[in-house]
Amino acid sequence: MFLSGLQMKEVFLKAKKMRFGIIASNVVFDTQIRALIQGYAAVNSDGLLQMSTGACKYAAGSSQDIQIGARMISAMAKTFASQFPKCGIGLHIDHATPNYFDFIKFCIENDLVTSVMIDASKENLEDNIRITKEVVDLAHKYNILVEGEIGHIKGAEDEIVSEDELYTKPEEALEFVKRTNVDLFAASVGTNHGVCKGENIVLRLDLIKEIDDLLIKNGVERGLVLHGASGLTDQQQKTAIANGVVKINKDTHYQMDMASAIQEYWEKEKYAIVCPPDMDPNLYVPNKSKFDPRKWLIKGEEKMQNTVMDFCNISGSAQNSILL
Repeated sequence: MFLSGLQMKEVFLKAKKMRFGIIASNVVFDTQIRALIQGYAAVNSDGLLQMSTGACKYAAGSSQDIQIGARMISAMAKTFASQFPKCGIGLHIDHATPNYFDFIKFCIENDLVTSVMIDASKENLEDNIRITKEVVDLAHKYNILVEGEIGHIKGAEDEIVSEDELYTKPEEALEFVKRTNVDLFAASVGTNHGVCKGENIVLRLDLIKEIDDLLIKNGVERGLVLHGASGLTDQQQKTAIANGVVKINKDTHYQMDMASAIQEYWEKEKYAIVCPPDMDPNLYVPNKSKFDPRKWLIKGEEKMQNTVMDFCNISGSAQNSILL
């Protein structure tokens, strides 16, 4: 079922108390939404779908109407999630920069999402705090959760691009959380947006624990968020969760799943739509039973579903839905 903002807050509180992580999965179209929700449901895990501003523009087609796209993604998520009473699904706006404040406001006021991320991390600390608090003050009136961030995560994700990484300072994290009252805090600890391998990055998992310990000590404990987590090893993710992370963002891995599964299908079935080199083109007839989109899109969906099931087992959220 689709969760309210207050229910999503309960999800993260349970995750923090029991030290497991919720997998937050970026989506753009229906094949991803189907695959991921079915994956969460198969292992009785709550899950969070995420839509970026770029994804919403894409979903709207040639009009690029970001509001239409957001309505479409939200409606698909809500409708499909209604089939699964023991699996709670939320929808999050991922990495919305300050110039998208009106878009955030639209989604909140029209009950499209359970949580939002305002990413003012490229601003100086004072401006980041001011902008983030403005979003928090609005969102909390509607019981919508807010995620904020300090630091830069290297790589590219949708419209967010950073050539370098800037690790979060624990004392600034404390000031940020106290002054903004965000529900979730994203720390930059060395992960990368895009394609990477966990063993090849300088990951400061100790920094996550330092931030978590400092927030707890000062009475402002929050769930921490790990961005750019697609390439991390299982052990890196488990350590991050043990150190205070409750939300783990995944995007690139699903894109690779979709592309590789469909490529594998067409390498095997290419002559269903292309005439074999040793055959007279006048005699060739394409094979509809093979090129029907439902035949090859499902390959990508199945792979994504299996992936998110694995992610939930690794993070510990499997069999831990608040709806069980």
